[in-house]
Amino acid sequence: MLQMIIATVLMMVLFFGIGFILNMLMKTTWFPLYAFIALMIGLVIYGMTGSSSFMSDSTSFTIVDIIPAIGGLVGAVLSGSAIKALRIRGFKMF
Repeated sequence: MLQMIIATVLMMVLFFGIGFILNMLMKTTWFPLYAFIALMIGLVIYGMTGSSSFMSDSTSFTIVDIIPAIGGLVGAVLSGSAIKALRIRGFKMF
């Protein structure tokens, strides 16, 4: 349980940090959210291909796998919201 909480916080901080830096460099607000969704779709498609895939049965993903992914999604959304709020207040990054 403790490891799941730590993994969730780490995923959220990781995606927030990467998203914040990408937002500053690319000057787009919601790119990290789109990148996260594309990554998840790519992983699902990759997992469904092949005869011995990790998604072959419905019990392959548990709550321990899903909660950190949701934490990463929250971090990506928060990075877009933070950049948007900073831009509204007049801060210019690069």
